[in-house]
Amino acid sequence: MTSVHRPAARRRASTRVAVAAAATAALLASCTSTPSGSPASAPASTAGSATTTGTGSTSSAPAQGGLTGAPAPLVALVERVYGGGDLGSAASPTAKAALAARKPAALPAGAKASVGSWMGTPVAVVTAGDDVTLAVGPTWKVVGGWWPGLGVDRPSLGPKGPRWVLAIGSDARKGQPLERTRADVLQVIGQDGAGGGGVMGMARDLWVPLSTGGKGKINSAMVFGGPSAQVTTVRRVTGLPVQGYVVIGFSGFKKVVDEQGGIPIVIPKTVVASHAKNLVIKAGPQTLSGAEALAYARERKTLPDGDFGRSRHQGEVILASAIKAKLAGPIAIPRALTSFSKVGRSNLDAEQILTFTAGLHTLNPLKVGRGVAKGAFGWAGQQSIVVLGAEARRLFAQFRDGNLS
Repeated sequence: MTSVHRPAARRRASTRVAVAAAATAALLASCTSTPSGSPASAPASTAGSATTTGTGSTSSAPAQGGLTGAPAPLVALVERVYGGGDLGSAASPTAKAALAARKPAALPAGAKASVGSWMGTPVAVVTAGDDVTLAVGPTWKVVGGWWPGLGVDRPSLGPKGPRWVLAIGSDARKGQPLERTRADVLQVIGQDGAGGGGVMGMARDLWVPLSTGGKGKINSAMVFGGPSAQVTTVRRVTGLPVQGYVVIGFSGFKKVVDEQGGIPIVIPKTVVASHAKNLVIKAGPQTLSGAEALAYARERKTLPDGDFGRSRHQGEVILASAIKAKLAGPIAIPRALTSFSKVGRSNLDAEQILTFTAGLHTLNPLKVGRGVAKGAFGWAGQQSIVVLGAEARRLFAQFRDGNLS
């Protein structure tokens, strides 16, 4: 897919091709669990009935107040949401504002909760009919959601406007620090707050000013200053106010993908992964295992466009994961966040990650595009590099609204 600005009609057509090619990364790969006993194609607000505890294990909590799978304080909070009145400190400012004019109603029958954790902080998703409530513990408060059953006409998913998160794949090998090795994968995931979004790959050989000083390949920022320095470098290069990062290593990525049952995807063209003992990933629809997804996302040498092709493949894996996540429904989010927390790192707090991942479930696949920040090849001393050019800068400008479709 070209990353230059396109006329609206061509952009929409290109997006449909991208979605078809991918059928639709770290974070999104973990957000794809299909709850036990529920078909993956169930409606987003009701998919699944399994519940999890803060450690991600199955819970058989009895029904309380018509809500299954929730601790008593969470039940009480949800009843306050449906009962009307001021939520006070029991809701974030944005969620409180969204719920201020809600119409009180009985909690729908069959309401379910799924509880997990994000980097040690409890998180929960409650589904009730078409309503979804997002909450963060340990003193439970509502941080977002959507409530058509209460007459709330728009989702509340944190601050209004576009948001971006940087997904980093660390090149750390056994015994090496996850957060102080080269970034093998750099993908900016964006949402425009209106049902659209995008995934933008950054070629790792881009030669740019580093936030830690001097110039270097963009993926070296993490070596010198950790993932926060990597985010700052990407912010300065792209001009996008990236909110934060999620980072995962090769082994963690494979584990998360396998735990979630693989990634369904349509491979446009057969790939022979030279770095993975010539593993053959055939063209066509299939479900990639963790090892296969990693091989597909890392292959470069056998691709005609090298690093650009690799970045494109990474975007395809992320979009495929996003579609699977949407089919699994928001009820799967807490379990997925728990799974990722065991092997990954992030500077996003529980409220930020919960509202961002829930926002992925509101996206229209035909309004989600992808691109790769490209440039001309060059040299810096003995290093082969990619020189940032006008094409990449147009892509950055196009992504400023959080949408690449």
